[in-house]
Amino acid sequence: MSNPQQLRYSKEHEWLSDAEGGVATVGITEFAANALGDVVYAQLPEVGDTVTAGETCGELESTKSVSDLYSPVSGEVVESNQDVVDNPALVNTDPFEGGWLFKVRVAQEPGDLLSADEYAKLTAGN
Repeated sequence: MSNPQQLRYSKEHEWLSDAEGGVATVGITEFAANALGDVVYAQLPEVGDTVTAGETCGELESTKSVSDLYSPVSGEVVESNQDVVDNPALVNTDPFEGGWLFKVRVAQEPGDLLSADEYAKLTAGN
């Protein structure tokens, strides 16, 4: 499993891109997608919603379970990935590209996000 070096990661297994123009992209990691199994439903935050770092903002349902989606940063949602809503399997097949979940105008970023190497150490025991 590879974790792109340019991304940062939360302990809840979400990834965050660098903010371009103040807007960052959020998704779940390949590790999380594999642990979930086949994702069959995605409830994502809607445009205009305010999300808070570490708080739930949606859910992903797989053939195994329903898992909460956590926001790695605080801010306002500016886009949700309709492709994932229409085809939730994108989360499994392409978690770092086509399977992104939402974009957020970052108001506050917590200091506890992990580098790719730190995230790899976190998940190595699982």
